[in-house]
Amino acid sequence: MRTKALNPLPILLVDDESQILHSASLVLRGAGHAEVLTLDDSRAVLPLLAERPVGVIVLDLTMPHLSGLALLASIAAEYPEIAVIVMTATNDLPTAVECMRNGASDYLLKPVERDCLVAAVRRAVEARLLRAELLSLKDCLLANQPHQPGRFEEIVTQSSAMFAIFRYIEAVAASPQPVLISGETGTGKELIARALHRQSGRSGELVAVNVAGLDDNLFADTLFGHAKGSFTGAERARDGLIANTGDGTLFLDEIGDLSIASQVKLLRVLQDGSYYPIGADRPRQSRARIVVATHCDVKRQAEQGGFRKDLYFRLRTHHIQLPPLRERREDLPQLALHFVEKAAASLGRPAPNVPPALFQWLENYRFPGNIRELEGLMFDAVARSQGSVLSLQSVKDAIADEGFGNRSGDAAGEFAAPAAEFPERLPTLKEAEEALIGEALRRAQGNQGVAAGLLGISRQALNKRLTRRDADGF
Repeated sequence: MRTKALNPLPILLVDDESQILHSASLVLRGAGHAEVLTLDDSRAVLPLLAERPVGVIVLDLTMPHLSGLALLASIAAEYPEIAVIVMTATNDLPTAVECMRNGASDYLLKPVERDCLVAAVRRAVEARLLRAELLSLKDCLLANQPHQPGRFEEIVTQSSAMFAIFRYIEAVAASPQPVLISGETGTGKELIARALHRQSGRSGELVAVNVAGLDDNLFADTLFGHAKGSFTGAERARDGLIANTGDGTLFLDEIGDLSIASQVKLLRVLQDGSYYPIGADRPRQSRARIVVATHCDVKRQAEQGGFRKDLYFRLRTHHIQLPPLRERREDLPQLALHFVEKAAASLGRPAPNVPPALFQWLENYRFPGNIRELEGLMFDAVARSQGSVLSLQSVKDAIADEGFGNRSGDAAGEFAAPAAEFPERLPTLKEAEEALIGEALRRAQGNQGVAAGLLGISRQALNKRLTRRDADGF
């Protein structure tokens, strides 16, 4: 029975051997690709692409007139959105490396197994559809997006949890009451504060200060300022950040690290809006909106006496809890592509092509540093990239350092399965191995290289274990 069509755009096969074109075309049509085009003359490819869109190209390297390598470079330059799979009898590592650097999404050796070809094309199609979906998200609104999405444009997301936060921000933005933003390090708390300020419509600016490490005197001087002669060296009066903020928003980051004495001073500002500059005998009135952020559990701190309860309840009049990146994994592809483009622009070079394997590696990493860590990984990957394809080495190194695939936060970085998940009869080592290999291939969507990485073995070692695979080639 024929399967449902997978892609509205046609698959183009380019090879000077008509038998290979015929066999590969039948395989792909049988796998659900409704429209498969074939060309036996490489010179006809670029004119065809100029006339109609194509989703994926499966390209032979050794052809008369125009070589596959030269054609690959032209396609990558003129049609970078098209995924190109090289399918050749040339078993040469330098050639394979050159093809991948020039933008090939995969490199298959003839004779190609039926399942291997289908899996490679499927991965290329899904990567193409993913990029198209991400581009469309920039141009159209989702039903659950905020009413004014432009005020959240700095925050790259398609997460329903984040959209709910955006709508909450719209609801509380006009309130003069303080806002507490909680979340792990690197989740984007300052970006949320800036979005909140933009949404508030306040005439002043957003002024941000990290209060971690400020002692009581420095905290008071930074926020409240001082009068002339109030202490040694105070040769002139100085306004603090509250006065400089005016009608804007004062953002205090790492509020959980504030000393008890400084907490008392901040509480007074929140209670009646007044404060005393150091050495002054007359109070001044604050017009600033106070927004604070912390990675600490301030509720627990308040229960244990490390944070004033009255200040905590005052601060959390409005509370925004940001989810960690591991709880919004649907944002991983979009964020990764965003940071790749941002890194390339900062380095003054074209953005490299992102191999589909990147998303498999990212999916199996728990990101203890959250979005900030992902940004650092992508910047390092772009800096390492020598050709037109993004380097994955920095991502692999990070996952190896943290413990591959560990999402539980286990300190040892080991895979840990609760004893209750095992059946009464323990599986044999052979059964366990077969189950692990099957699950790794499923997660890797058939990509043996990624599956081998998931299992922590080489691709050659994995191939030796796949004794049941069919060897049906063409």
